[in-house]
Amino acid sequence: MTTLALPFAATAAARPGLDIGPAARTAISLACFTLSFLALWALARWALGLAPDVSFYAKLPIVIHVAAVLPTIPLGGWLLLAKKGTPMHRSLGKVWMGLMVVTALSAIFIKTSGSFSWIHLFVPLTLHAAWKVMQTARKGDIRAHKAHLVRTYLTALLIPGLFAFALPGRLMHVLAFG
Repeated sequence: MTTLALPFAATAAARPGLDIGPAARTAISLACFTLSFLALWALARWALGLAPDVSFYAKLPIVIHVAAVLPTIPLGGWLLLAKKGTPMHRSLGKVWMGLMVVTALSAIFIKTSGSFSWIHLFVPLTLHAAWKVMQTARKGDIRAHKAHLVRTYLTALLIPGLFAFALPGRLMHVLAFG
């Protein structure tokens, strides 16, 4: 049987615009769904008054950080999974990258116990990735552009995002699990 006989078995190369492989698509889909679900769960608990008092976290850098990072989770997932190269993809990609830069810069001002922690290592990673993503897109090196974006989504969002929910004392953990 050929791939013509099995349309669901078509490769990513045969589908223009859907240019990432099945393993990356699966990882991105799982990361996007899991983090989006956890974020919605945490926000719903807070909105319904089911979460403990979080007034301790009501500091401007934390508010900016959370407000910038929450939309990047579903938006980044959609950008990586949807058709590429369209005007909407380009416009929303710029919005996503701007939100990622705001997220990284605001994290500089969030310090537990007065100093930086290991999670601040993601600040230069994210800023470097933003520069590389723009540089490769402007050069027309779409393969490198795609690779940087997939890595950025999975490392700069997934790893810190999971730790935000997993570590007791962090705002998202408090909102989601009390």
